[in-house]
Amino acid sequence: MALSYNQATPGRRLERIAALSDGVFAIAMTLIVLEIHVPDAGPIHSEQDLWDALLRLGPRLLTYFLSFLTLGIFWNGQQTQLNLFSTADRDLTWLQLAFLATVALMPFSTSLLAEFITFRLPLVEYWLNIFLIGLLLYFNWVYALRKGLVTKEVTPAVSAAVKRRIFVGQSLYAFGALLCVVSPLLSIAFIVLVQLNFAIAPKIPFLSRF
Repeated sequence: MALSYNQATPGRRLERIAALSDGVFAIAMTLIVLEIHVPDAGPIHSEQDLWDALLRLGPRLLTYFLSFLTLGIFWNGQQTQLNLFSTADRDLTWLQLAFLATVALMPFSTSLLAEFITFRLPLVEYWLNIFLIGLLLYFNWVYALRKGLVTKEVTPAVSAAVKRRIFVGQSLYAFGALLCVVSPLLSIAFIVLVQLNFAIAPKIPFLSRF
């Protein structure tokens, strides 16, 4: 039986999607650290001057850590999905590309937040970037399920767990973003705690059931 154009496109090869994804994530993770520059030696004449200059790098170091965790969590989420896909068609490939397009925005969002870390608007833009990444990750999963592109190991329980993890994560990020009404720094601190809960063990007790 002849394959349709949607099925026959070269983008259906999961290994190519995975390779492109790894490249985009690697570049995004590298770009966020390139925004951290060694202090200019010109005005530095003592240890205290150097210490003060390093302290001024605090916002960029904080947002680097924040964004590296963000990208690491979403990379793991996408890799989990790819491992549960049996194949991909042209539409799923484009959904994956849309997902990677939002990932590629993270260096800009990170730099904007680092430059204006006490402002609310950069924090909201940063959260919106995270929301779009999560939304497209969810759409990828739902589309693959609907089109039967997942492996036999994907039971209803597995599917529900994947959806729940995305939903809970996005809900916590949204709550963290809302905290910027009180303080952008409080918002960032909460988001970091959420990320640590998802990324490392032991988990934060209050959030461990999620």
